[in-house]
Amino acid sequence: MKSQFSGEIKLLLLALLLLIVSPACRQAAQKSAQTPVVPATEEKAEFVPQWAKTVVWYQIFPERFRDGDKSNNPTVADILGADPQEPPKAWHVHPWGSDWYQLQAYEKQNGEHEMWKHLLRRRYGGDLQGIIDKLDYLHDLGITAIYLNPVFQAPSLHKYDGESYHHIDPNFGPDPEGDRKLIATENPLDPTTWVWTSADELALKLIKEAHKRDMRIIFDGVFNHLGYNSFAFQDVLKNQRASPYKDWFIIKSWNDPQKGTTFDYEGWFGVKSLPELQEDSTGIVEGPREYIFNATERWMNPKGEGIENGIDGWRLDVAFCVGHPFWKKWRKHVRSINPEAYMTAEIVDTPDKVKPYMQGDEFDGEMNYNFAFASAEFFFNPDTMRISSTEFDSKLKALRELYPLGVAYVSQNLFGSHDSNRIGSHIVNRGIGNFRDWGKYFNTSVALNNPNYSTRKPQLEDIQLQKLFVIMQMTYVGAPMVYYGDEVGMWGGNDPDSRKPMVWSDIQYDDEVFNADGSTHAPDKVEINQPLFEHYKKLIHIRKEHPALQSGTYKTLLADDERSLLVFERSYKGENIIVVINNSPQEAEVTLPELTGRCFKDLLSAKEIKQGDKIAVAGKWGLILANCP
Repeated sequence: MKSQFSGEIKLLLLALLLLIVSPACRQAAQKSAQTPVVPATEEKAEFVPQWAKTVVWYQIFPERFRDGDKSNNPTVADILGADPQEPPKAWHVHPWGSDWYQLQAYEKQNGEHEMWKHLLRRRYGGDLQGIIDKLDYLHDLGITAIYLNPVFQAPSLHKYDGESYHHIDPNFGPDPEGDRKLIATENPLDPTTWVWTSADELALKLIKEAHKRDMRIIFDGVFNHLGYNSFAFQDVLKNQRASPYKDWFIIKSWNDPQKGTTFDYEGWFGVKSLPELQEDSTGIVEGPREYIFNATERWMNPKGEGIENGIDGWRLDVAFCVGHPFWKKWRKHVRSINPEAYMTAEIVDTPDKVKPYMQGDEFDGEMNYNFAFASAEFFFNPDTMRISSTEFDSKLKALRELYPLGVAYVSQNLFGSHDSNRIGSHIVNRGIGNFRDWGKYFNTSVALNNPNYSTRKPQLEDIQLQKLFVIMQMTYVGAPMVYYGDEVGMWGGNDPDSRKPMVWSDIQYDDEVFNADGSTHAPDKVEINQPLFEHYKKLIHIRKEHPALQSGTYKTLLADDERSLLVFERSYKGENIIVVINNSPQEAEVTLPELTGRCFKDLLSAKEIKQGDKIAVAGKWGLILANCP
């Protein structure tokens, strides 16, 4: 199938698909293989922060979550330097409620036929004030921890091309112009000259407001590379070998008329907008390492006024691309600031490749894609590709037992993310491939690449499967993570479609009628799916109210392949909860010694099941059984 993507974005996608690693990533992977693994039996105590077992995460893509301050919306000058590199002929902030694939009048003026360029240029105006305004929404939903995709200054919509690590993007704060003037007065190499901009101060307010509501918050650390517009790389471009940042990046050649060479450098996966940081045998080299350490402390203990005012941890982007020596030093630094800080890694790989990072001297947990892969194979794959209850149970057991004690309990059990199709669209397109085949599936699930990918709205049958997965997600070992909008039924293929603006009740949305190629389909109404929202809310609160579902032991009671049943028990300090998952479309009766002679209350339906009553579970549904009061 011919891709509609081209240029640098195509290179980036292909790299993600096939994991064709850059030199730095390849070097890090080789180091991983050489790192000795400490057997779990040698662990004397858990090294993970205990609070991370109890939370329910919510992932926010800031530019697409909520526009809380229209006065700070970006201008065309603010997006220059982001992909695509060509400046647009016409541009303005995109209407929040518009049909995703419908080109607006200003986009048509640009005369380009490649949809990906239009989608990457769009800015909807999401900002930190919008997140602050919706903290009560998240609190009502039951969320207790927030993971923010990058918030540091950068020209792109995703902010993975950071201009710095020590400033929040000015367009996320109340005074973009004033903030940029302040930033220009600094010496980036001297933290004593670093100012606190209005956007930085708003980030501190966000942290404070989250903590007021008993919510933790972590930032995205993108320490493998900086952006083309970064202070360091721009200085290298200008001053070449005379730059104080000349050793920060992987420079392949310098401008040298005498030798006939031109400036060239290594971009992450070949993408020139993302110049990679230099590493040696000790990890990221001294200059950028010291800068990263200073920026880390800035956000964890802002102004030296106490860790209670700072973030509670970090999510580390493309952690597999950075060598182990750096992460070991960085973890010590982080824990020296806050002994209870949480560190979670993005490592989309087989469990054996993830294991070396989870030995107590690097990360506490991971974005648990392997949980998502196993769940997709059990809940969503068509019959010819579906794994049995026994196989699902076995895969989960292997993941629980692979890592040292505590790691499985604090890993973020997700399904969708900013790097995959949304759960609703995954279900609609079940059968197009296997999620576990990350490279191949990544490309197959991009609607712009695959004309056979369905962009239709999930229907009742699809939503029922999503609800069943949520029952499992909220009762299983590990910290559940909800990708923004999944709780209200948002849908969309892989990046960029998984990054649509959030659906809110006070915004009017156009029906979706346009396809990626400009053709049309029957209207899909964009609105909050209230029953799905209430289901998420109920399950999240059930988890919050029962410590057994957070920190409890796990025991499989039944894996019935013929009836596609899975029954397990979570136990903690005298509380025992039995979960029944029926992945069959038929109702099933469950008879087990553990269910005999007892009275239960199903926490989902609030129905009491008395001693001797039949315990039946509807098709594609579950029970969460607690002892009767």
